[in-house]
Amino acid sequence: MFKVIVSDKLSKEGIDILTNTGKIQVDVKTGLKPEELKQIIREYDGIVIRSATKLTQDIIEAAKNLKVIGRAGSGLDNVDKAAATAAGIVVMNTPGGNTVTTAELTFAMLLAMSRHIPQSFLSIKEGKWEKSKFQGTEVYGKTLGIIGMGNIGQVLYNRAKCFGMNPMGYDPLLSKEKAKELEINLVSLDEIYAKSDYISVHTPLVKETKGMINKETISKMKNGVKLLNIARGGIINEADLYEALKSGKVSACALDVFEIEPPVNNPLLTLGNLIATPHLGASTEEAQTNVAVAVCHQIADYLINGTIKNAVNVPSVTKEEVDIIGPYLNLGEKIGKLLGSIIVGGITNIKIDYNGAVSAHNTGAITPNVVKGILYPLLGEDINYVNANEVAKKRGISVVESKSDQAFDYTSSISITATTDIKTFSISGAIFGKKNPWIVKIDDYSIEAIPEGHILVIFNLDRPGVIASIGKVLGKNKINIARMHLGRHLDKAISILQLDSAVDNAVINELKAEPNITEAKYLEL
Repeated sequence: MFKVIVSDKLSKEGIDILTNTGKIQVDVKTGLKPEELKQIIREYDGIVIRSATKLTQDIIEAAKNLKVIGRAGSGLDNVDKAAATAAGIVVMNTPGGNTVTTAELTFAMLLAMSRHIPQSFLSIKEGKWEKSKFQGTEVYGKTLGIIGMGNIGQVLYNRAKCFGMNPMGYDPLLSKEKAKELEINLVSLDEIYAKSDYISVHTPLVKETKGMINKETISKMKNGVKLLNIARGGIINEADLYEALKSGKVSACALDVFEIEPPVNNPLLTLGNLIATPHLGASTEEAQTNVAVAVCHQIADYLINGTIKNAVNVPSVTKEEVDIIGPYLNLGEKIGKLLGSIIVGGITNIKIDYNGAVSAHNTGAITPNVVKGILYPLLGEDINYVNANEVAKKRGISVVESKSDQAFDYTSSISITATTDIKTFSISGAIFGKKNPWIVKIDDYSIEAIPEGHILVIFNLDRPGVIASIGKVLGKNKINIARMHLGRHLDKAISILQLDSAVDNAVINELKAEPNITEAKYLEL
């Protein structure tokens, strides 16, 4: 018998799936304190969580027998995935299970915000009848800008059309061809800011989206714009939002998520033009049943049959295949992630070339790692090894692989070419020794760099003083350079730096302001 602990509230339908196997004992123990969970987790082969349980490194290290973590939902910011991977624990989630319910809450909040429903109800409870005070606005004929056109964004888009709104969407990963097929008016982010009466964000919280709605971007919006965030806390800078709501630049805002939850003493809650709900995006009976059933099926399949589905840290290949192609799985994902971090524009095509000895192996198992790496910077936990190719297909991204036993400059190499509506980007990587991944080329720049740790990529004009400028900015911010790799082509150059610590957006902006530096990107590999 396998033992599984359910540490957060879970629908009975999901628990029944585990117990009905006859091979899994289920213990439901919700509301445990971290120390209590740490003391008992070594007894279990699997754990099912939602958002309340925090699986930190010390808890995972205490889980000596744990084989699988299942999240009933998509977000995994409450799981130390690196610690789980190091311990050989499979981490699974259930992306897509709350699509309809989140889109419906968004539209409900949009209507409630437009007609001041929460405020007027509270007024009535106080014995008042302030009809003129709560005059609202119609949504008919208004423009709704949707940032992030994944499953939720697409459902919201169609709901808005039914109400006579003029929706338009922005998504850097949705091709123009696919948008046309879906009948989506795809526009630039600046157009969203400039033309929208309402703006709703539906992106994961990743480095590129953290604080993307801020003082600068709000200044590009219409006076009196209305904002919604039913996605992830932190996408909107709350301090900047507070000032914009006070000034009237943003006339109203609806939030289901906050940077810190619960939002105790949050100044936003003192404002009359903000409405909020306590992270109810996925809180419907139907959604909770869907994700509970999905995650429990996944855990049962893994424990009993060894089948891996929707894993975020383990590729869906056999152990024998991993032993052979493991280094290339790692290489493919890392160079894909680096390429995804520097791409500009909506991706239409991804071409992956396997050259040399690697071409004799199961490259079809490597390709999802490459695609996951490319899409991860913008999709975060919504993309995994299992769904990567399908997600690309749904967004109109063609993925093609080719093989050649010709080795070129290295015994084995993987080259990726990604075409966007702006230009073509490319990267190549190789294995040095038996398992060490290296970057060997980015676009036209030949460069040898280790894709590991805190990585800073800088593009610049090949002029004297650039390296000194980089050192000056990083030194001023007490950021130490561990390694520095350089490449040049014609009158341009590239630098890849491995750093001893993370870099925030303020440092990136400082670097971009330096003479001759044309672009700077930071990522973690």
